[in-house]
Amino acid sequence: MKNVIALLCGLMFGVGLAVSGMTDTAKVLGFLDVSGNWIPDLAFVMGGAVCVTLLAFRLVLRRAKPLLSASFSLPVNKAIDSRLLGGAAIFGIGWGIYGYCPGPALSALLYLDLKTAVFMTAMLLGMVLANRVGST
Repeated sequence: MKNVIALLCGLMFGVGLAVSGMTDTAKVLGFLDVSGNWIPDLAFVMGGAVCVTLLAFRLVLRRAKPLLSASFSLPVNKAIDSRLLGGAAIFGIGWGIYGYCPGPALSALLYLDLKTAVFMTAMLLGMVLANRVGST
């Protein structure tokens, strides 16, 4: 049951990304181009997501435990270290160069665009490399 609900949540997230334009690299790159031809649409998408998250987290974390798990799994590390900053920089560079981050890129695979497949392959290889480098 937990996997079915996870699948439904992932599908709903992917549809939301497509409907909001987050899978359109031109729109994302236009949003990032604040000094040129700026497209502000995604600011509203992100603002809406932040508002929902702020409210939902407060309500959900009041519960003793999640609906489908024995306990909450929250991060305990709050340190801002070189690994976090490096990962954020690589994420930002990738987002700025191509206009995708992991969620929208995964959703956009349905468009069957070779560039998206290349992006996803490079991203997955980068994740594997980061895990190998980070564990040594």
